[in-house]
Amino acid sequence: MNIKTLTLFLHLCESKNFSQTASTLHISPSALSRQIQKLEQDIGHSLFIRDNRRVALTPTGHQLRPTAQRMIEEWHGFQQSINRHEAELQGEIRLFCSVTASYSHLPELLDAFRQKYPFIEFNILTGDPALAISKVLNDEVDIAISAMPDPLPSRVEFCTISELPLSFIGPSELNDFVEELQKSQPDWSQIPFILPQTGTARTRANEWFKKMGIKPNIYAQVSGNEALVSMVALGCGIGLVPDVVLNNSPVRDKVQRLPITPIKPFKLGVCCQRSQLNNPLVNALWQIIHPQT
Repeated sequence: MNIKTLTLFLHLCESKNFSQTASTLHISPSALSRQIQKLEQDIGHSLFIRDNRRVALTPTGHQLRPTAQRMIEEWHGFQQSINRHEAELQGEIRLFCSVTASYSHLPELLDAFRQKYPFIEFNILTGDPALAISKVLNDEVDIAISAMPDPLPSRVEFCTISELPLSFIGPSELNDFVEELQKSQPDWSQIPFILPQTGTARTRANEWFKKMGIKPNIYAQVSGNEALVSMVALGCGIGLVPDVVLNNSPVRDKVQRLPITPIKPFKLGVCCQRSQLNNPLVNALWQIIHPQT
């Protein structure tokens, strides 16, 4: 039983899909299957129930899961302890955030940390914030700035740093659907919506549509809030974005906030796998962000 095999096992517990786990962890499906079969042989019991439609944990698989998680956490802690510099922490932290967060929140978060730990480097990856939690869970990054999902995965530690309001926006120039919105009872079927593909903002939008009894006319679904603002500025439809994205957008003068019933704000925070708090580099950053931990 080795750490790599246990890592494959834990990811498969989450995904319940051999192809997805193989793709994410960069291993062929056949090699993944062999690794799991070898683990089952070592234990002497089946860990998964497999058929053409699903993968499910056996009772033995459920028993192994917390043990495997603890073994991996202890291994990562051991690796970090033997590689740690005696006087100064050194190394690299992989951090993921949106383009907007990279200049709206990241500088403030890192300022005090950089002064205290000048030898720790950051490898910063930017992208669609809806991907933040999955990148943390898949060990693609050590830490991420993310909206708090509902529900929060049990393996994820989350520290709130701010609350972000959301606004519906439309193009600043009048057009047919902006005029339609100004009516006391707009015909929502005539109003094109541009929405995030996934993530907290999309969840909030879906909740609002349900509450208002609206079947949205979805013109486009996009990855990344910055692209969404640009499409609204071009007059393609109306969209829902966090205010911080709108306030920092280079095309903010070409859009307007719309007087539509407000959407519930969401919490923005820093997150990592709970096991990563055993990593001295990540823990040092966490203590700066959330010193009472």
